Amino acid sequence: MPDLNFKVTGVEPAAYGLTPLLHFRLEVTNSLETELVQSVILQAQIQIQSAYRPYDDEEREKLVDLFGTPNRWGQTLRNRLWTHANTTIRPFTQTTEAVLPIHCTFDLNVLATKLFYALKEGAVPLLFLFSGTVFYAASDGRLQVQQISWSKECTYSMPTRIWQELMDHHYPNSAWVSLDRDVFERLYAYKRRQGLPTWDQTVERLLAEYESVHGR
Repeated sequence: MPDLNFKVTGVEPAAYGLTPLLHFRLEVTNSLETELVQSVILQAQIQIQSAYRPYDDEEREKLVDLFGTPNRWGQTLRNRLWTHANTTIRPFTQTTEAVLPIHCTFDLNVLATKLFYALKEGAVPLLFLFSGTVFYAASDGRLQVQQISWSKECTYSMPTRIWQELMDHHYPNSAWVSLDRDVFERLYAYKRRQGLPTWDQTVERLLAEYESVHGR
């Protein structure tokens, strides 16, 4: 009966991804060295271990709307869900490698994006929680099915620059925010009334009006 263990050994942007996509490299090991594993349908929940890294003053300021003011971080700085991912693992004995693809977004309404965007350097501590189904051959040759234990997990520190470089590649010198349709329509009407040709100029005009009343 297979007993699988998992280790994340690296991460890199997908070479030809049309959308932001990270490839995490997995090392999969079966404790029964001579047993043939026919295939594995693997699922993973990835959490951000927010409390496992330091933050400087600039990062803390950007993370206020995520964790609140720093005096509350003792209660709010806890693991946060990033995403779910899945992959299929080919037949192997003892050890194999696989790629776990994770789709990313630059939508700053998304919790994980807010956190990644706020970080300047260092690494993001990640926790991978695995589940799924293992198909293997019994001693008499019959196909057997087994569920992966919920206790299977591993950690990995993803360099912050990996996410930053991925977004810089797909959205060079830009960022985007998703708006509700009615909010967008009001903003679009303001843009037309003011005769502003670009969205950058529209937002700059609104910021200038706010700062003239409230200051920076």
